[in-house]
Amino acid sequence: MRFLAIILSLLAFVGAQPAAAASSAGLSDLEQQLSSLLAGKSADVGIAALDLNTGETVSIKGETPFPMASTVKVAIAALYLAQVDAGQRSLDDTIQGQPVRSVMKKMLVYSDNRAADMMFRAVGGPRAVQNWLRDNGVNGVRVDRTIAQLLTDKRDLWDRRDSSTPLAMVTLLKRIYTAELIKPASRNYLLDLMAQCQTGKNRMRGLLPGVPVEHKTGTLNGLADDVGFITLPDGRRVVVAIFARGGADRPRTIAEAARAIYDGFKSVFTWPFGAPALQK
Repeated sequence: MRFLAIILSLLAFVGAQPAAAASSAGLSDLEQQLSSLLAGKSADVGIAALDLNTGETVSIKGETPFPMASTVKVAIAALYLAQVDAGQRSLDDTIQGQPVRSVMKKMLVYSDNRAADMMFRAVGGPRAVQNWLRDNGVNGVRVDRTIAQLLTDKRDLWDRRDSSTPLAMVTLLKRIYTAELIKPASRNYLLDLMAQCQTGKNRMRGLLPGVPVEHKTGTLNGLADDVGFITLPDGRRVVVAIFARGGADRPRTIAEAARAIYDGFKSVFTWPFGAPALQK
């Protein structure tokens, strides 16, 4: 009986402990601000953001899967560039008679779905992208269908197929940036295209006029996503993933969350950390 009482006491003690924080201690105010912001919204929103200098992270529903929609196009481009780095392909190749550079630009800058499926076929299809992510230890991202299949299938915004958690997407973007998945030259090429993104100007960019942003949007009926990089005044880059499904005014919600993230990370004292420069 005494042993049982000890066990029960230990269980009660463990149960009384607070859950591990989803965000870094230095960003607790930002986490509370984001929670308050989302409490007044009708959409289901997942957020993750990471300071590439300090590693500090903030997240809301960071482990919850959300549909990626067209944000998957970043992974498609990254795999093609990894194959370029390996000498298997070239940016001077053509796909169905079109220059690869043109097809990739259409896919990332204008979110052209036909261009995305052309790139999908070039790299080996959704399974090839999924296997590449898995083999490189990127977990929490699922790639199951082509864009055409995704658009023709019955819509379910809670389908685990073709989904990512906010934290997994941030991890993918971080590893692209740090040149772990593709070489610096390929990374720079990809970020340059993301900086030209013409879709979703009322999302991550909406309340950040003049702020450098490299991003990729995703959209389905009832869904708005935006993922990418925001550069702070001191040169630090913050990786951001924001997914919003259901509810109303999703682009505005993304814009307000991105602004809060920008202000929150900007206010964090980071000396003596320096801003990481892109390797050429």
